[in-house]
Amino acid sequence: MDWIQDNAWAVWTSVTVALCLAELVSLDLVLLMLAAGAGAGAVSSVLSPSPWIDLLVAVVVAVAMLWLVRPSLVKRLHSGPELTTGHSALVGRKAVVLELVDEHGGQVKLAGEVWSARVFDPSTRIEAGAEVEVFDIDGATAVVHPTD
Repeated sequence: MDWIQDNAWAVWTSVTVALCLAELVSLDLVLLMLAAGAGAGAVSSVLSPSPWIDLLVAVVVAVAMLWLVRPSLVKRLHSGPELTTGHSALVGRKAVVLELVDEHGGQVKLAGEVWSARVFDPSTRIEAGAEVEVFDIDGATAVVHPTD
């Protein structure tokens, strides 16, 4: 017990390292905030003679990190551009008409592939070679409208 009191900084540092390693598994930033508290306890153990002060410093820093730092870090990590995948990624893209597209059907070349297509406005007919924009994907059919 005397060794632990004499080398409290080593105990706190070991706890800090263990919590950091455990954080690598959880990736939730909670254990990292607790590790920051344990690190503050290690610094406090070098500067103060009382283990109770070290414990108080560790708890205060850990709670402060959990309430003040972690929410903004989580928000920053989870924000970013939204990834659009699948058919919805094709909406708004340009295509070239391969065969006449009207309300009954036709074909366009979209993203390097041949798609069946129909026009968004039933009164519109789009001739081959024209450029169109994809308005929607309805099953395996691209709903298109002419670009202006």
